[in-house]
Formats: sequence, C-alpha cells, structure tokens
Amino acid sequence: MQRLFCLSMISVLTACGISSKEAYEVTGIVQAVNIEDQQIKIAHEEIPGFMPAMTMSFDVESPDLLEDVEPGMKVQFDLTRDGTMLTIESLRVLDSDSPDVGSSGTSASSLKFEFGAAPDFTLTSHMNEPLSLRDLRGSIVLLDFIFTRCAGPCPIVTTAHAELQAAMSREVAARTRFVSVSLDPTFDTPAVLRRYAKTHGANLENWYFLTGPEEEVAAMLKRYRVGSIRQPNGNIDHTVITFLIDPEGNIDKHYMGLKHSNEKILADVTALL
Repeated sequence: MQRLFCLSMISVLTACGISSKEAYEVTGIVQAVNIEDQQIKIAHEEIPGFMPAMTMSFDVESPDLLEDVEPGMKVQFDLTRDGTMLTIESLRVLDSDSPDVGSSGTSASSLKFEFGAAPDFTLTSHMNEPLSLRDLRGSIVLLDFIFTRCAGPCPIVTTAHAELQAAMSREVAARTRFVSVSLDPTFDTPAVLRRYAKTHGANLENWYFLTGPEEEVAAMLKRYRVGSIRQPNGNIDHTVITFLIDPEGNIDKHYMGLKHSNEKILADVTALL
C-alpha cells in the first residue's frame, strides 16, 4: 500500500480562543507535491508553541509556488494561520540534494484520488451498532477521518463540519449524512466517540462516528487510499480528506486539507440534490 501522509495542525478556535492571524517560518523536506489540489506534503521541524515535528500536507496560496519543487528537496516556507485556515504563502528551496527524511517516498501522483463507486464498509457506530455505507444509500454522505486524541486537524475538521451541519436547511439536512471514521479504533470506543462528538458540537441525529476492529478499519482506509501511520510519540500522520458521496453511492468530489469553505461544500451538496 502506498502510504499517504497528510496532516494539518490548528487549535480549535472555540476551545482555545484563537482568532488572530499568526505566521511561522518553517523548514522541512518535501515528501510529495499535488499541483492540481494546491497541496504539498512536508516532513517539517517542530514549530515552537504550535505543533511538533511531523509529516503533513499543507494548502498553498498559489500553485505557482509548487513549480520546480520535487520530493526530497529541503525547503523553508512561511506558514500563516488565520482562523480555520492554515496556508503556505511563500516557499523557498534550500537544498535539492537533501535526503528524504520521511518514510513514504511518495510521488506527486500518489496524492491523486479516483472517482467512481465508493467502497462499501461495515463498522461500529457511536451507538455501538453496526453501520454499513450501503445502509445510507439514498442520502448524500460526507465522509471524513479523525481520531479523538488528535492534536492537529481532526478537531477543526469536526468543528467545521458541525458548523456546516448547522447551516443546512431542514430539507438538505434530512437527506445528508455525516460519517467520521476513527483512525485510532482501539482507543476510540463508541463511548469515547460520543464524548468527542458532543465536545465539538456534532448533531448525532444525522452524524455517525465509526470505530471497529483495527484490521477492518485498516482495510477500509486502504480501499479509500487514506494513509495513516502512528509515530513513536503517539501522533498519527494521516490524510486530511473529506469525500462527498452521492445518493447512488458514488464518490462525486473530494476536499483535501482545510482550504475548502463550508459554503463551497454546501453548494456541492445542494447541487447533488
């Protein structure tokens, strides 16, 4: 399996009270480049006071920043955190001969996702009941991947989707299901997932948080080409992605990273209806 590592780091605004724009200068080794989605994956150094050293994908301000940038290059970049957005605004190549310090060695093409029928799966919901993707046929599904001990993007993704959920009209919400699959199924029991959902404002009337045996979750991640690897310090580097699945069970779109607005996703959901 080609491993995909994509991790964006930001504190939950409602929990931490962070609202001001902040900037960081960061150094790291490029792991993969995706010009189409304006994403670059970097094994970066610690950002003091913000996030530990890890491998993660970032949104970039312009695809022009990715020209002539290749895996293995050492880069320095200016990272801006503004509300729920985390964006590279400038990037400089320091040394194109640096060894690849990441474990993936992934090429740019491995960050592409194919559309078509969404692979089915059966896992256990936050209510400790089995749930299959096929059970949701006839509804639009927004599928994402989180874990409750995440110190990075998971809380912000869940909070953003809770805001999206609240913004939906009654008619749209009735035909939409949110699904969040845990990347840490051993720890994330149904009870833990219920607490996490409540903490981040999820309405469980049409939102399912799923867990299950590790091997079954791993098989599901492989089918969706979502990379996940646990680091020695306990962090899980993973692909930050949301899939939009139509009522017939086909993947219609995907949203990588944190750059896509709720307005954009809501417009896409409404168009499918």
